[in-house]
Amino acid sequence: MLIKKAFKGCDLDIVEATNGVEGLSMATKESPDLILLDITMPVMDGVEMLTRLKGDDNVKQIPVIMLTAEGGRDNVLKIAKLGIRDYIVKPFKEDVLVEKVGRVIDLNKKDVNKTILDSMKVLLIEDKPAIIKMITEGLSHLPWEFEAASTAFDGIDHYMDSTFDLVLISLSLPNEGAFEVIKKMRSKRHGIPIIGMVVKTDSERQHKALQAGFDATVTKPIDLVELETRSCRAMGVDTSPKYYIFDDSYMLVRLPAKCTIARISEMQSFLATKVTDAVDSGYGKVIVDASEVQDLDVNLIKFILDLIAACNDISLQCLIVANETFRKEGQGFEETKSWKFFPSLEEAEKA
Repeated sequence: MLIKKAFKGCDLDIVEATNGVEGLSMATKESPDLILLDITMPVMDGVEMLTRLKGDDNVKQIPVIMLTAEGGRDNVLKIAKLGIRDYIVKPFKEDVLVEKVGRVIDLNKKDVNKTILDSMKVLLIEDKPAIIKMITEGLSHLPWEFEAASTAFDGIDHYMDSTFDLVLISLSLPNEGAFEVIKKMRSKRHGIPIIGMVVKTDSERQHKALQAGFDATVTKPIDLVELETRSCRAMGVDTSPKYYIFDDSYMLVRLPAKCTIARISEMQSFLATKVTDAVDSGYGKVIVDASEVQDLDVNLIKFILDLIAACNDISLQCLIVANETFRKEGQGFEETKSWKFFPSLEEAEKA
């Protein structure tokens, strides 16, 4: 409660775990920009969790701030050796927490009016033409304008000559060029998020990037869904319009063709707010458009069940438009056998 209250004025997604086992699972699933880790926890304490974190190549680069009730020199030295970014002695004041977290991640208030449907200007600094092509083509469904630079010097020139909403930099540029780039960029203009792209196995560069002030890193080979999600988060962009669309008489929940865990988590984060907005807008109906979904799995089923439950709680009708594959797969799960499907959006609108 204290943690969330301290950051209520910041655009942060805060997820919580009650013990070290849950914490490890959440760290792997969410890949957060920072972990606040309490030493004293049930099931698995903070020291053991931190040890396991640092032993996992997928998450060991995530910075950690430890919360400890003991401020003695021996205790501080002990936890410092475990590879933490900083520590805070409990009890602590909100301003101390905010100040220490602000040294690690950007706490600037974001422009909440920006959405993923707005045009954005992105500077892409990458010396591999194939990666430039993959990113620009892979994110072509977004109204983002890309400017590409193949060297560190060209990237700096582009940056000085124009204004960007986001910078993507390859950490594999020759002569550690990426770190020279961020140093010059930060000295000239603050507040523009910068994301480093780094080979997944290069944990040393990942750690160095976070120390150098990169807002986030994305690993190569690049997952375009992850890149889009981290880019939007870094820019403070509202991604809900991708999924939740308010029509004249109903709210449409549009499910993507590939409902990855990351996509479902993103949709879930907006669910309660958007259902409430639908009621406030006077709507009596929510339509789930699953016509493009390629595969129905347990994670997607859980999301739809949560949506149906939220609608039922406030007397909203919830209808599902599905393709033939989705309908057939739905018959294979006990939880979905009672669902009524509509073949088209037009049919659901009439119901």
